[in-house]
Amino acid sequence: MINNQQTIIKAIQAAREGVALADLSHWGLLKISGEDRLRYLHNQSTNDFQKLQSGQGCDTVFVTSTARTIDLATAYLTEDAVLVLVSPNRQQQMMEWLDRFIFPMDKVELTDISSENKIFSLIGPESDALLANLGVESSSKAYASHQELMGELKARVAIGSGLALPGYTLIVPMAEALKLGDTLTQAGAIPIENQTWEQLRIQQGRPAPDFELTEDYNPLEAGLWQTISFEKGCYIGQETIARLNTYQGVKQRLWGIRLDAPAEPGTVVTLNGDKVGKLTSFTDTEQGAFGLVYIRTKAGGVGLKVQVGEVEGEIVDVPFLTHE
Repeated sequence: MINNQQTIIKAIQAAREGVALADLSHWGLLKISGEDRLRYLHNQSTNDFQKLQSGQGCDTVFVTSTARTIDLATAYLTEDAVLVLVSPNRQQQMMEWLDRFIFPMDKVELTDISSENKIFSLIGPESDALLANLGVESSSKAYASHQELMGELKARVAIGSGLALPGYTLIVPMAEALKLGDTLTQAGAIPIENQTWEQLRIQQGRPAPDFELTEDYNPLEAGLWQTISFEKGCYIGQETIARLNTYQGVKQRLWGIRLDAPAEPGTVVTLNGDKVGKLTSFTDTEQGAFGLVYIRTKAGGVGLKVQVGEVEGEIVDVPFLTHE
């Protein structure tokens, strides 16, 4: 157990100060092709796809008609398709959801290409230097911009680690994955396990399906304002999101919380005996117990002292989330 904890600490340190390598192959990768692909995605999610060009990308949220969250995804535009990276084990649900909104006249084709590709995330401030040492120079620093490498390294390399830490996302053909993984670790990247990624996710504040992204919450409450275009036209859930924004109707917000002791996700959060929220994720860190929590807007935000069951906690900011 001690050795395992030391491994996690080393990997976390690499992600924050050096470079770490996460295997995200349990995430899903969908390919959306056809002449109407951009209009279609524009109409199905929160971000503005009409202004994007090949080689660019964005984070976007798929929501229900009442703006409840389904998934946070990252889209990468290529010359003839859009590659959509979806959350772990979500590809089947997303395929079924997206297929519901393809009508006979739409020139759109959906393909699940998860099994054909492996996803890596390079995380940390030394990611640039590592790739540069391997002969990879990024032509753009814009988030989710990407390029396809066809030389010794065969992969699509995109700006962004999936967290609020510098890094890259690599989409690799399965036949090249083992070789690329070995190359990156030999170049100095420290491998991190799923448990470590989950700790980073919670500390960074990235909301996840079944925890922070459920039909109980909308993207504004989930702190995903950066994924929403308030200028674009109609899309599924748009009326609700616009109304919440216009009339400042966000009733609860997602925050980080420092805890005095471990607590179970789902535990009710109280202030002076009144229910003000719910703990959604929890992790043990080197600095102590930490979680993600929804708190009623009227109750307060950063610095608020609350009870999570019998455990005391303090609301803190987390870097992945925005609230305006």
